[in-house]
Amino acid sequence: MIQIKDLHFAYPRQQALFSNLSVHLEPGSITGLLGKNGAGKTSLLKLLTGLLHPISGELSVMNHSPRKREVSMLNDIFFVPEEFYFPGTSIRNYFRAHAPFYPRFDIVMLERILREFELSDDKNLQRLSHGQKKKFLIAFALSTRCRLLVLDEPTNGLDIPSKALFRKILAGSLDEDQLVVISTHQVKDVENLIDKIIILDNGEVIFHHTIQEISQKVSFISGTSDDRAEAIYSEAVPGGYRLMVPNILEETEVDIELLFNAITNGHKIG
Repeated sequence: MIQIKDLHFAYPRQQALFSNLSVHLEPGSITGLLGKNGAGKTSLLKLLTGLLHPISGELSVMNHSPRKREVSMLNDIFFVPEEFYFPGTSIRNYFRAHAPFYPRFDIVMLERILREFELSDDKNLQRLSHGQKKKFLIAFALSTRCRLLVLDEPTNGLDIPSKALFRKILAGSLDEDQLVVISTHQVKDVENLIDKIIILDNGEVIFHHTIQEISQKVSFISGTSDDRAEAIYSEAVPGGYRLMVPNILEETEVDIELLFNAITNGHKIG
């Protein structure tokens, strides 16, 4: 679905953000795109959706060149940006105006998600709180049933109950032919959702593995200072340490935050 090979990109009069970036993604997964501030996560999402254009290299999304922004590509992609604007109209009028652009739009799904988010379709979008606006945008995005959903910091602005509801709704609203790419710093909000992790650093992909591959190679446990000698990576926490160790006995849940810190500090998982 997404093919990137030797991609080069730089903003005007700035050092190259990406040089020879390569990555391949297929449908049927929720992929977490992680990286430090300035690593280029949002820029990569905009390149995928044709809002930015590469200087050189190959970039293909569903067999389209994003820079051409062809209708046959745009009606199968939905981008939820971190910052967004809504006109002063009702939820009902908004989706009536915009749903026709998406051939697979599912009005029944939208109505269901709006109920779960406790949003009435007669509400004026500009009068909603930021969190309510974000919930509507997420509801609309999922209801398009686009094959590529691109979410930039989707849980920013949501309260704790809404984050839990977001995870539930996203997990239950996808088909096997869809690909979701989530860029976030709030890894705890999505770590039970994503099944593939990509880490960007210094303009390149330094890590690209599925959750299953990770859990087969390393385990994440709590321990004491005595256990640190056997650990690939460790961090002090109240009462002891969180440890990433070689998987010898059994698979554990992946601690994405600990994994991210380990990888960006130069450690390998084998």
